[in-house]
Amino acid sequence: MPLLEPDPQALRPAATGSPAHDRVADRRAFGTPEPLRGELIALLGPDKVLHKVSDLVRYASDASPYRFVPQVVVVAEDLDDISAVFSYAHGKGRHVVFRAAGTSLNGQAQGEDILVDVRRHWSGVQVLDHGARARIRPGTTVLRANTALARHGRLLGPDPASAVACTLGGVVANNASGMTAGTTRNSYRTLASVTLVLPSGTVVDTAQPDADTELAHAEPALCAGLLALKAEIEADRELVARIRAKYRIKNTNGYRLDAFLDGATPVEILRGLMVGSEGTLGFIAETVFDTLPLDRHTSSALLFFPTLSAAAAAVPRFNEAGARAVELMDGNTLRASVRVAGVPADWAALPRETTALLVEFRAPDEAAQEAYERAAAQVLAELELVAPVASVTNAFTRDPAAIGGYWKARKAFVTAVGGSRPSGTTLITEDFAVPPDRLAEACTALRELQARHGFEAAVAGHAAHGNLHFLLAFDAAEPSEVARYAAFMDAFCRLTVRRFDGSLKAEHATGRNIAPFLELEWGPRATELMWRIKKTVDPHGILAPRVLLDRDPRAHLRGLKTIPETEAPADPCIECGFCEPACPSGDLTTTPRQRIVLRREMARQPSGSPVTTALLESYGYDAVDTCAGDSLCRPACPVGIDTGALVRDLRHRRHSPREEWAAARSARHFQAVERAARLAVAAADRIGDRLTASLTRAARRAVRPDLVPEWLPRMPGAARSLPATRRSGAAAVYYPACVNRIFGEPTGYRGPSLPEAVVAVSQRAGRPVWIPPDVAGTCCATLWHSKGYRRGNVVMANRIVEAAWGWTAGGRLPLVVDASSCTLGLGSEVVPYLTPDNAALHAGLTVVDSVVWAAEELLPRLEILRTAGSAVLHPTCSLQHLGAGAQLRRVAEACAREVVVPDDAGCCAFAGDRGMLHKELTASATAKEAAEVTARHFDLYLSANRMCEIGMDRATEGRGYGSALLALERATRPADQLPSGVRLSG
Repeated sequence: MPLLEPDPQALRPAATGSPAHDRVADRRAFGTPEPLRGELIALLGPDKVLHKVSDLVRYASDASPYRFVPQVVVVAEDLDDISAVFSYAHGKGRHVVFRAAGTSLNGQAQGEDILVDVRRHWSGVQVLDHGARARIRPGTTVLRANTALARHGRLLGPDPASAVACTLGGVVANNASGMTAGTTRNSYRTLASVTLVLPSGTVVDTAQPDADTELAHAEPALCAGLLALKAEIEADRELVARIRAKYRIKNTNGYRLDAFLDGATPVEILRGLMVGSEGTLGFIAETVFDTLPLDRHTSSALLFFPTLSAAAAAVPRFNEAGARAVELMDGNTLRASVRVAGVPADWAALPRETTALLVEFRAPDEAAQEAYERAAAQVLAELELVAPVASVTNAFTRDPAAIGGYWKARKAFVTAVGGSRPSGTTLITEDFAVPPDRLAEACTALRELQARHGFEAAVAGHAAHGNLHFLLAFDAAEPSEVARYAAFMDAFCRLTVRRFDGSLKAEHATGRNIAPFLELEWGPRATELMWRIKKTVDPHGILAPRVLLDRDPRAHLRGLKTIPETEAPADPCIECGFCEPACPSGDLTTTPRQRIVLRREMARQPSGSPVTTALLESYGYDAVDTCAGDSLCRPACPVGIDTGALVRDLRHRRHSPREEWAAARSARHFQAVERAARLAVAAADRIGDRLTASLTRAARRAVRPDLVPEWLPRMPGAARSLPATRRSGAAAVYYPACVNRIFGEPTGYRGPSLPEAVVAVSQRAGRPVWIPPDVAGTCCATLWHSKGYRRGNVVMANRIVEAAWGWTAGGRLPLVVDASSCTLGLGSEVVPYLTPDNAALHAGLTVVDSVVWAAEELLPRLEILRTAGSAVLHPTCSLQHLGAGAQLRRVAEACAREVVVPDDAGCCAFAGDRGMLHKELTASATAKEAAEVTARHFDLYLSANRMCEIGMDRATEGRGYGSALLALERATRPADQLPSGVRLSG
């Protein structure tokens, strides 16, 4: 055992109350039972079978109010794996549920037996016919697909609010639509073809000309059954009329019976049935969508009304004027949205009854946009709007920033309102539709019903389509609260169906919470047809039992999850999963949502629980060690939860007093540490990678893998001495980060060092910089901050602020920092660790990243003398936190004629030295971005942080990533100073 191996029990949560009734049972502590585990490993291989109890728990929760713990999780890589699992389930009488993003709101992505992850290995977009169509794999997010299509002026029809996280497989399986899709732009209407795997293992590509012939040969009973159902439905004129009427408004409750009216052949019927089937009829392996024009001319307004009914009454007016979207947000929603960054703070003071409509017109050109704006102005002139707070304008705008802010508030409905619910309560999201002309009446009836049952609910929705969402919060651990919810649901479903003939699910699909009410909406005849569809396509019932069809009238009350209190910063989490696409460890170990889910399960357990013990054994590596700590989860989270900060706190809890003392000592004597590190890098450069790597691996085994970095191949050599500068006449103080004082430039690079380049290009622009002679031994404190060493963090944070105050003459000069993570550290992360006096000094400092300095202070004063053909950028996570991504691009565009940011660009997870502590983390985090980068040649490979550049250099097999400031220096260097053969990258 390593000398300083941490004690897993240091992370055990403090007992907060009685054990929860829905806790994982003690017998599950050993994970997947035999023979299930052994048989699946033998069938698929050990890397595809997740069987630890921590794996089962982290996959048990999704964005819904339900929680079902699977017996095993299979990470399927290809169609062969899917077919093998289906065959195994048939032979063993087991059940299979698919899970991709886990953003569904009704428990569709949860199962109690075999759960199959179809996200990790199932992403990819192929643009077809110049953007008119797109072939998309089921694990691809809507945002990722639309990013690829936007270059062709196209987009997908479905536009759910969770587009940043939800995947196309789930969008099709739930017929999720969103703000503008309505009934004409959803998956059912825009899905050109689908490749699916039937429960029998038969693969069907509905686009193939001979698909029906092949299917008839492989599945004659299925084809006959589908055609018989079609004939039976078409012979019943009353049923046909009912089906057509039901789909005139948004409806995702039950199977798409109109597939039998719209499809002429078994394959065409299957294509329609798969939309909204929630994984109960087969696996969607690939989709081909017909895309729609991306109308770029947008005019939007956020209009405030005195009451919910007044806002609802205005909706038809905007529909008639041609609005693409009319979104409704009630007072509770608006006030809760204050939690979202960028939302005006004065919304918190809005009256309870105030309701807003977000109205948007989209046009292909300026003339059409102006016509829409004239129509909108006529409607506005006849409305009685209110402006209860100063930020309300009640006016249309074309400003992209303002429009983006409106949509950010609207899309955060579930998460922002859910995040403000009382601690420990479970969140229910309901989704229904009524005829649009009865929206105002439905809003009034809904509010009355909520008040009658004691719910202070929030309401929002796609008002243009008569589609409303509302949220309920209650304590699932209290039987009386569950009974109150049950009574409300019974009344709500009767109200929606009997008074409005509405849809109990408009776009979130049936799911576990509406399955018991399916017959109430559709009647016994249509409901029995749906059961027969299931029997025809999945005769052995292996797929997703009880997800869409359930005869138990209380099924919606089964599996409701408790939400125990854990660490306070994580309590608002509703497990929505919006954080997961941003997380660099998601394909390796855990995501931010899963880190919180695991902590909550520990909190459900009693003292001495073997389940908690088993969870803690895995949590150290899976959740703490392999968290990059980049905090990109915070901006991705609509309620701003920083799981990176939570992990840093957990790291601190694992430190012994001796470790904290040693970390503080290293901060006090950092000049010696820095000198030793530079000498070690220089020595490694001399003795070679192989021997150095062997020595560091031995040290890691002896001490602790999470403390001793491993020397990696192709690491750069030691940094040169800093260039001489003059304080007199300096426009700024230049602070070379310690990483740039230790490590040199990319392998093969010939030219000035980064500090030399920053000095030269600043001088060239007439904005000279001064490097203080005593920078050695100082640091931005991120080294200690990221590892949770509080005492060391306090020492260095205060030292660097005191030094910076002196260097900048009391804040009169800006402090330019040449590593984006260090800029972030100095600019904001040191603040909580400062003494009151030093906090006051810090408030007087101006900390500027070197990329921002170059873009805003140098570029306007520089002459570009030469440019490269192409450059690819790796925007660091710190630059994103700083809001400086545009400045990086601006500098790059001055240096290259073509600048590309990969669609899959994300955090490289090198995270200081974490990529040397856990190289597998960076390998996993960069895999998709590196594949994009290495698919073609670029002349320049640019970023803004030395360690990120090292990480990307490794990921791309030595492409030669370097600072954008190096490229700028070369682009502006006079010809007589440019030696022949100089190059920035390989």
